[in-house]
Amino acid sequence: MSENRNSGISFFDTYLTVWVALCMVVGVLIGQFLPGVPALLGRFEYANVSIPIAVLIWLMIWPMMMKVDFASIKNVGKNPKGLYVTWATNWLIKPFTMYAIAALFFFVVFQALIPRELARDYLAGAILLGAAPCTAMVFVWSHLTKGNPAYTVVQVATNDLIILPAFVPIVALLLGVSGITIPWDTLFLSVGLFVVVPLVGGMLTRFHVIKTKGLEYFNTSFIPKFSNVTISGLLLTLVLIFSFQGEIILKNPLHILLIALPLTLQTYLIFFIAYLAAKKLKLSHDIAAPAGMIGASNFFELSVAVAISLFGASSPVVLATIVGVLVEVPVMLSLVKIANRTTRWFPAARSM
Repeated sequence: MSENRNSGISFFDTYLTVWVALCMVVGVLIGQFLPGVPALLGRFEYANVSIPIAVLIWLMIWPMMMKVDFASIKNVGKNPKGLYVTWATNWLIKPFTMYAIAALFFFVVFQALIPRELARDYLAGAILLGAAPCTAMVFVWSHLTKGNPAYTVVQVATNDLIILPAFVPIVALLLGVSGITIPWDTLFLSVGLFVVVPLVGGMLTRFHVIKTKGLEYFNTSFIPKFSNVTISGLLLTLVLIFSFQGEIILKNPLHILLIALPLTLQTYLIFFIAYLAAKKLKLSHDIAAPAGMIGASNFFELSVAVAISLFGASSPVVLATIVGVLVEVPVMLSLVKIANRTTRWFPAARSM
């Protein structure tokens, strides 16, 4: 995957919104003119989990988990204020502001444009996005803001571990408040399949390769081999999902924009909550910027996977999580610019 020399972000990641839009077009066309394809793939499922989509999502998430050095958690005690900001923003604030903002827009502001049943489905998708802070792309955002790499790894690693006990109860609580009944066994199965399995698999893969080949080989040779695998998994997943979503999109094309508005507002809000909290605590910019980015961006791969498991690939809930993918890069790049223009707000960096 070629790199953009000026920005440090890959060509694919830079134009992620374009690729998602293209996948939407291809997927909708397949659903309309080759309906047998999604119908056939839809037959391969177990406990409401689509096996083809599960495999594709593993291809996305597994390489991400390999990048995280969980051994870095031993450094948690060093300069913990940045971690407190990250944890509090991601788990005590973000899920609930997402719920509040999405409910306000879908049920009040857009009341005349979105039927109540669809509004409830879109709210469920927003809840799934809000309960899953970023895991992989935050390394890109941290790099673009000259974030402390070691500290960013600790922030991401601890968030990945917090997902295990926190994601299910938060999602269940907010979906329950929304009047949406969920099968608990499917929710736990989703977290097991799309968090625990790739998390453990990634850790074991990382440990084995570093032990046998060394850290330099792992970083410079092994990990890059999976960039195209991750991209292919994402694109194929989106095409498949949009092939199931064609009817909803064609009937409600405006809804993509309507979903994007509260998601975008939430992204800016969460970034500034964490970023300004870090400023108040007098943290250095190389810690404050990644702290804001982790909460602002989403672990959309997990959100999409859980939405499919709980509600089915043709559900409007899944569409709402995909819109999160659509708006992620342009919004986050704007936040990178804001962070880079406000470095003077923060004291000089200190060693971790």
